[in-house]
Amino acid sequence: MDVRQADGYWRENILAQLNTRNKLQNYSFQELIACHNKIFESATALRSENLQLSIRNEQLRQENSEASMRSLPSDGKSSDKVQALEHKLLKKQDELTDLLRTKGENAQALVELNRKLNEKEKLLVIRDQNLMEAAEREHRLQQKLQATDTLCSDLKASSDTLKDEYYALHLAFEALQEKLRKAQEENAVLVERLMRIKAKDAEKLNEENENFVRKKQAKVAQELEEAAKDTGNLSPDRMAVRDLGNALPGFSTALPQRVVLKFDAHDGEVNAVRWSPVDRIVATGGQDRKVKLWDISKGLCEMKGTLVGSNAAVMSLDFDSTGTFLLAASNDFASRVWTIADERLRHTLTGHSGKVLAAKFLGQSARVVTGSYDRTLKVWDLRSRACIETKFAGSSCNDVVTSETFTFISGHFDKKIRFWDARSEGTTSSAGTAANELVLQGKITSLDLSKDGNYLLACVRDDTLRMFDLRMKQEVRSFSCDNFKVGCDWTRAMFSPNDELVGVGGADGGVFVWNARTGRIACESSQKEHSGAVTSIAWHTYGGFLASVDRGKKAIIWTGD
Repeated sequence: MDVRQADGYWRENILAQLNTRNKLQNYSFQELIACHNKIFESATALRSENLQLSIRNEQLRQENSEASMRSLPSDGKSSDKVQALEHKLLKKQDELTDLLRTKGENAQALVELNRKLNEKEKLLVIRDQNLMEAAEREHRLQQKLQATDTLCSDLKASSDTLKDEYYALHLAFEALQEKLRKAQEENAVLVERLMRIKAKDAEKLNEENENFVRKKQAKVAQELEEAAKDTGNLSPDRMAVRDLGNALPGFSTALPQRVVLKFDAHDGEVNAVRWSPVDRIVATGGQDRKVKLWDISKGLCEMKGTLVGSNAAVMSLDFDSTGTFLLAASNDFASRVWTIADERLRHTLTGHSGKVLAAKFLGQSARVVTGSYDRTLKVWDLRSRACIETKFAGSSCNDVVTSETFTFISGHFDKKIRFWDARSEGTTSSAGTAANELVLQGKITSLDLSKDGNYLLACVRDDTLRMFDLRMKQEVRSFSCDNFKVGCDWTRAMFSPNDELVGVGGADGGVFVWNARTGRIACESSQKEHSGAVTSIAWHTYGGFLASVDRGKKAIIWTGD
């Protein structure tokens, strides 16, 4: 049934109901009106007859008076006539009385009928008003129905349009998916080619370093011979240092003797610096809430990109082993992970209640460990983007280092170094024994592990660097000099790529390097290129360059003679 048939059906139904109601109500009123008309006609006839009888009665009274005056008492016929007239008069008076009584009754019935008629007329008026209101409601409902029908038509048209757009977008999405799949395949091929090119580049770089290595071989051999002569007199600590020197690979390590590049890295203090493990790209993080990537492969300082998303100063940086991801810790209580290729923010790790001062990849690119001012360390799974474990250290964590065996070590404000196992449940007690913590003479500002994972380097606020043999949990070397002072609570010290040297920045703007085997000062930058305290240093993976940053927004790339 369409809309027009529905309109006709409702209209005929209402009209039929109104006609039925009128028939029922008019039938009762017709009988009442007919009775009223009859009574009214009877009253009119009786009124006329009463008037005629009154006139006739008056005439008879006058005739009777005249006859009484003319008649004599002895006249018998006149007396009979008078009696007959009197009898007739009495009869007429009785009839008049009955008529008057009937008239009164009829008048009372007429008044009652008029009252009922008025009531019925009022009822009719009310019903007419109800009928008009019902007609108005019907009109409004019809208009609303028409508007609803129009809206339904529009919605149906819109729905059809959206369905068409959905099908078109679905087809486009499938086409884009196919294009994405092909692009991913092409990307995989290009990445494989890039890795081959990087390997060739690394081989070339190694070839370039071989000449320098040969020059150093004689000197290193001579030092090893001198050390071998004293083997009989070596203590266990010195023997551990000798083992470290024998395990060193043949990398050429840069000493901060000549400045290659010097530039303003950030708008304010620079807190962290780190080299990419696969490129000549150095990353810096500063108080301006940014992480910047600098390319020095052409001998110039070119900005490769800026990684944004942090809401406070960046305090720590770390690349994964493939150079694909960069991890940054920030003072906004969070850590973030970016991809280097497209400079996109991939993960934001929130959950600490204080500044995050350190963050490192743990064993693989899918896990991260962070240390915070809130006295906790957290282990994160990047695949689920969730914290999978929280360690309660009891003191603010200034730095953390990780190994490939899912263990990590943290340095704290309370002068303690704590050892953790990410595979264990619960936390390590902050009041444990020497088996799980070491106590130093000052606050620990940074930690670094040797490449073989056997030695730990700690920078301490008592203006020293301490090296520990983790196999014995014992200190084997201390590094210090008269001019070296630790500049801040996040000063970062570091092993060189071949673990021959240890380096750190000083409060006076200098860069200090010691021989890891002998503890003697190997290099102290005579020219204070930095105008403020040096906060962090980093050696390139292949040892050809050293980067240092300071609290005066400067970054410097060094090389040896």
